[in-house]
Amino acid sequence: MLEFLIVCPLVFLAGFVDAIGGGGGLISLPAYLMAGIPAHFAVGTNKLSSAMGTTISTLEFARSGYIRVKLAFFSVVAAVIGSSLGARLALHISDQYFRLILLVILPATALYLLLNRHALNSKLADSQLTGTQFLITLGISLGLGAYDGFYGPGTGTFLLITLTGLAHLPINLAAGNTKVINLTTNITALMVFLLSGKVIMLLGLTAGIFSIIGNFLGASYYKRFGSKIARPIIIVVLIIFLGKTIWDLVG
Repeated sequence: MLEFLIVCPLVFLAGFVDAIGGGGGLISLPAYLMAGIPAHFAVGTNKLSSAMGTTISTLEFARSGYIRVKLAFFSVVAAVIGSSLGARLALHISDQYFRLILLVILPATALYLLLNRHALNSKLADSQLTGTQFLITLGISLGLGAYDGFYGPGTGTFLLITLTGLAHLPINLAAGNTKVINLTTNITALMVFLLSGKVIMLLGLTAGIFSIIGNFLGASYYKRFGSKIARPIIIVVLIIFLGKTIWDLVG
């Protein structure tokens, strides 16, 4: 019962945050570990609850017209290819190098968002995407897919920031595309953990209900407030991620 009392409220919060700005895993995975779940079971069970919640927020974004099927399909293909390459690379290179790079990238990204009030805004919300935007989006999906396969934390947040900042996608389409990629990688990883017997089903399914509620409310808030609520939440996620990265390096 103590495991449920620790995990479920934090998974709800993680779902709410993840639906808006990504980075929910920075809250939900430590929740499972705090409850005393062994690491591999914590990761596997977290994938189950996260996949349940992300499915709901993805459907909400799709229903609101935030997902363009062609762009999402090719982005997912690129992300899966990148994730496979990143996972293979992880077998040969220590993730210590990524953590050192993140010590520069994370504060720089947070500073960029703090100084640029229009960082997540776009005037292209209803326009046709250009070929350049399409190709840059695929490049970002491939690159961050590789990051996700190699290391992983914060992928959704980085996708949202780069898709708006580099590909100049409107915030709604960037968020929708990010959700589709996150859902695909979550389900792919979940299959691996299920086949390995590393998922605590009752806890994962129960927490998944809380994740669904959190994601639904987060998606609803996002549809109402857009980048106004996304920007401060992403900054908080980046600061938490930076603290975690420093803690892991020191530890």
